[in-house]
Amino acid sequence: MQRLNLAVAVICDAEDRMLVVRKRGTEAFMQPGGKIDAGESPQAALVRELREELGLDIAQEALHHLGQAGEIAANEPDTEVVADVFQLAPRHWPDFELTAEIEETRWVGAGDELCLAPLTKNKIMPLIWRTGDERANEKASD
Repeated sequence: MQRLNLAVAVICDAEDRMLVVRKRGTEAFMQPGGKIDAGESPQAALVRELREELGLDIAQEALHHLGQAGEIAANEPDTEVVADVFQLAPRHWPDFELTAEIEETRWVGAGDELCLAPLTKNKIMPLIWRTGDERANEKASD
């Protein structure tokens, strides 16, 4: 089995919805981001990918590393993806400038039905919304 190393972004809006993208010629939605080039740090790769895919200019310092997650690839047979997952602070996001690579973006909530990549569905979504629930519980107990 082949292995791809990725850097991906968890971008949430003020309504706690997460941005997902669908690349041209594919069905599954996933986190924006992509492959880490040789000699490139995960942070540098993600900054480059966000600029290339969505026209976002993000500083590396704005990325909060959540850890790594691995799963079967959505669009490449016999391939496992291992992603460094970074979160950006919630904020009002401008309109994205979709490139030729990205066909569609969506804001997805915890209960929304959508064709999602295995990494997004099985690893990232449970992590993000569990973390969000824990934050809400912490605020309630303060």
